This record gives sequence, structure tokens and C-alpha cells, in this order.
Amino acid sequence: MDPGSQGKTAGRRAARRGGQRHPEVAPLGLRRVLVVEDDPILAMATEDTLREGGVEDVDICPTTETALEALRADLPDALVLDVHLADRDDGWAIAELVETLGENSPRIVFATAAPQDIPPHIAELGTVLAKPYEAEALLAALRGPGRPGLLSRIRGALS
Repeated sequence: MDPGSQGKTAGRRAARRGGQRHPEVAPLGLRRVLVVEDDPILAMATEDTLREGGVEDVDICPTTETALEALRADLPDALVLDVHLADRDDGWAIAELVETLGENSPRIVFATAAPQDIPPHIAELGTVLAKPYEAEALLAALRGPGRPGLLSRIRGALS
């Protein structure tokens, strides 16, 4: 390893600990992201990735109940949603609820080891990432264009 690369690695670790993003990671432009994940290691890794992407506020919710409480408190810009949680096996119900908010509903990313378990009409509500996935895949999913809300899709279908 050359001496220059050692310094870069140490700087990245320091930036991660400080909650700052890496200079080479383009900011996502999201203020708040809700991570619904019951595996604490995956939740922390997801939080690190989001913070590196410039997200200011990351809320981690290990259960459906805590996710619903967080949604009632403040609507996030995006959700990263594990669909098989310890308290419920249909975590996509959160996505259905959020989708009813219309055009301003948060962007949804499903993160699951069993993408085939998500009903097709639910999978259409967001991007599906099969675990394990690379951090850049999550950032790319959150950078992509958001989906129009339910009312916009209905209006589009009627016109």
C-alpha cells in the first residue's frame, strides 16, 4: 500500500465517525430518512451509508410500531424498508400507508432478502434492493427520480 492511500483511508474513517460525507460521494439532497430495519448491524451500516450521502437526520426503527410513531411525528424524505420485521411479516404495509399521502409521499426503497415475497403491486411503490446489496446501490436508488403519488398516477391514467 502506498503512503498516500493510507492517509485517505484514515480520513474516510474519521469522516464516517464524524457523520460527514466523503468528498467523492455526491449528496443525496435528502434531509431525513427513516430506516425500518430490525437487524441492528444492517441498520447501523445503512445509517453510515446515508450519512456519507449527506443525509442530516437518520431515524432507525426496529419495529412497525416505532416506524408508525416516527411517521406520525415527522414525514421523512425517504424510507428504507425491510419488509420482514420481527414484529410483522408484512412490512410493506408501511409503504401502502405512506403511498396514500399523495404527491409528497416519501421515496421508498425496499431492502429485503426475499424480494419475491413482496406483492408486485407493492413492489411498484418503490425500488427493491435484494440483500445483501452494495452501499452505492442504496444511494443510487435514493438519487433516482421519485415516483409520482397515488393521486397523480390515477390522474395520469384518467387523462
